[in-house]
Amino acid sequence: MYVIIVGAGEVGRSIAANLEGAHDVVVVDRDADVVEALTYSLDILTIRGDGTDLDTLREANLERADLVIACTDNDETNAVVCGAAKAATNAFTVARVRRRTLLETWQESQGAFGVDFMVCTDLLTARTIFRISGLPSAHDVDTFASGLIRMAEFDIPAASPLADRTVREADCYDSLTFAAIFRDDEMVVTRGDTVIRGGDRVVVIGSPDSINDFADEVATMPEEAEEVVIVGASEIGFQTAREFEDHGFRPRLIERDPDRAREVAEALPNTMVMESDATNAEFLAREHVGEADVVIAALDSDEKNLLVSLLAERIGVDRTVAIIETPEYADLFETVGVDVAVNPREETAEEIIRFTRTDHTEKVAMLEHDRAEVIEIEVGPDSVLVGREIADATDDLPPGVVIGAISRAGDHITPRGSTVVQPDDHVIVFVDAAVLDDVIELI
Repeated sequence: MYVIIVGAGEVGRSIAANLEGAHDVVVVDRDADVVEALTYSLDILTIRGDGTDLDTLREANLERADLVIACTDNDETNAVVCGAAKAATNAFTVARVRRRTLLETWQESQGAFGVDFMVCTDLLTARTIFRISGLPSAHDVDTFASGLIRMAEFDIPAASPLADRTVREADCYDSLTFAAIFRDDEMVVTRGDTVIRGGDRVVVIGSPDSINDFADEVATMPEEAEEVVIVGASEIGFQTAREFEDHGFRPRLIERDPDRAREVAEALPNTMVMESDATNAEFLAREHVGEADVVIAALDSDEKNLLVSLLAERIGVDRTVAIIETPEYADLFETVGVDVAVNPREETAEEIIRFTRTDHTEKVAMLEHDRAEVIEIEVGPDSVLVGREIADATDDLPPGVVIGAISRAGDHITPRGSTVVQPDDHVIVFVDAAVLDDVIELI
């Protein structure tokens, strides 16, 4: 596939790095320094220029393009890029936008602006926050097989009853597979004798009930976030409140600006909007914010979100989630005590990369900055898995692969060594990103 990516920010770079191995990729950006850096770091073609200019797109061989991805930081620019590409070719176009209103306009107009697929950063981020907030100690959560199967990545506290136990000892769940452990810079594909240690991140795949049971065992926090406080009525904060409302919650939202507080209060009928500075300790005590199950920091800077998260933890909040715009801060935030750091640009890149895989996979979830992926694949008759016991079939797969679950005609099957995969099964597989392309071809 010939792919043109317009915009070499974090989103564009992530997409290019993920696609370079299997596709012909061209990246267009106005910044000469960024273009030069990409030229030396990735095996792609780079062009300095304006992606809204047809001459620039033609220089990128627009006539060859199968896919054009517009992912600059400007919504209007991305729409124009897609419109220009669509006017000149039949390439499939993808636009990244931040504003949900633009997404809704595009949806209601049945594909306006020359955009075939639109990704809304703020909405994606809000939905990610909601999924993560529902499970104590979860660092990442995703669903597969139309909700039948769930994948989650959990932090294992040193005090957890699972710490210092082997996977065989910990595996007391009816429909759960231990897929892998991330330990510092190491990724460990689990076996029965693998020891789980405090500080590990464990990836498990299974039924929603088993994932919930596992979450209860991992942590001592409440089973579900009932009392939710969102700090900051940024667009992400606003969309997060809407997401919680849509699922029957009544969150509280703290916003310092009186005009913005009034605006979101009118738009969020089931959210209590409070006009105040969230760093005011007296206000936090008066409003019992320390009793919240989760505080979500969605202010307009990473530094403010870090401050609010640490203050929330100090006053007794069970769980903190912070928005970060600088990807290098993610590990720092979590090291100093923030439970989960969510990067909107990373969420966007992941969603677009998922979309580019739809010819081969039904669903993709990327873990630990794309060190590994959990993918859902419908098995064809030529798959190495078909008609063989999993214990034998996996010998023909590269290292770093775990069959986590199987969906067969709407039923969830927990795979064991003697399980035989059938044609048309949907298999949910944990895969080391280094061998992903080979695994997709074999399965």
